[in-house]
Amino acid sequence: MLTLPNLLTLSRILAMPILVALLWRPGPTEYGIAFCLYVVVAITDYFDGYLARAQGTVSKLGIFLDPIADKIMVATVIVMLIVTRVLDGLPVLAGLVILLREITVSGLREYLAQLRVSIPVSQLAKWKTTFQLVALGALILAGALPATPVIGWIGLFSLWMAAGLTLVTGWDYLRVGLKHMD
Repeated sequence: MLTLPNLLTLSRILAMPILVALLWRPGPTEYGIAFCLYVVVAITDYFDGYLARAQGTVSKLGIFLDPIADKIMVATVIVMLIVTRVLDGLPVLAGLVILLREITVSGLREYLAQLRVSIPVSQLAKWKTTFQLVALGALILAGALPATPVIGWIGLFSLWMAAGLTLVTGWDYLRVGLKHMD
């Protein structure tokens, strides 16, 4: 159970209270440290799955925890960006669309798992995740570099791209899931 991939996944979850503390009343230094932590967490997200497959140590715990860790990270960052008003006004809608899709798809996957139906991750969903990771990282980094507004613009553009892809991929997953519901 305590394989390196599982420890990396657990470390992502345990890093979230630190990220919250850094983003609670952030200044440029706290944003800079939060960005570095966010990058480390995002990198471990890649490596935990890669190492589990490469070492043949894919576990039920890892399969269970990995998507939870992903959703905790996304939800934590979006909520903190809203609380600190980095996301304010209309961009809050994009963040909420992403959060609602994460919750809905998680519930759908859980329901379908009971029926022994799995929905593979689509290429479009991988693009959604990429835009989402870039958006959240750029929005954190923008706080560390307030004299460089282009970083914030990249973050907002990527957030809206992620929200758009979130709607498309969420609908795709829901459409497949509805076929298996009575």
